[in-house]
Amino acid sequence: MANTPIFSQLFARSPVAPIQNHMKVALSAAELLTDFLEAVLQSDWKKAEQLKDQISTLESEADDIKRNIRSNLPRSIFMPVSRSDLLELIHAQDRIPNRCQDFAVLCVGRRMQFPESIKAKMHDCAKGAIATVRAAGKALDELDELLETGFSGSEIELVEKMISDLSDAEHECDHLQHNLQAALFAVENETNPVDVMFMYRLIEWLGDIADHAQSVGNRMLYLIAK
Repeated sequence: MANTPIFSQLFARSPVAPIQNHMKVALSAAELLTDFLEAVLQSDWKKAEQLKDQISTLESEADDIKRNIRSNLPRSIFMPVSRSDLLELIHAQDRIPNRCQDFAVLCVGRRMQFPESIKAKMHDCAKGAIATVRAAGKALDELDELLETGFSGSEIELVEKMISDLSDAEHECDHLQHNLQAALFAVENETNPVDVMFMYRLIEWLGDIADHAQSVGNRMLYLIAK
């Protein structure tokens, strides 16, 4: 996507609007994992392939937005946020759709078949990861208000509460991830060892999605602290 005057005008109105838009795209990619994983667990590979393509399209859209942000974000902004801090924030966000795509591509590419005993826990772990991304998006939606108030007043307390909720969601996802790993360990001797290796990787990637979402919250806390 080429640089455009419209994008520059958007930055002139609000330097965080494109970053919030990027986060919305990242969240859309994460939310598709629910239906995607359901299709995989039911071996509905036609639907899984379609959803994988949608996730890949969103990942590409996020990359386009990220490139435009890097190209158009002014070198000097008269606000209490540096250009480098905003770029670090977009970098943290961008890892979310990247990992969602990794997850979808591997599942479809290997036609993953999960043991019946872990399917429900797999679904729960994915939902936990998505909930964490959703919490990060909710907090980021307040970033423009934070800028307008100069990182002070009741708005900062609201955002700090949201980031605390985000941390709670990430911890819950950790708990779900550990339960899922334990359930897989219990049946791994009954499963193809190569498949087991990739299942552990997929479980790790669900945890990564939640971790990257929490990193977004951490970057916001860093902005507030400065």
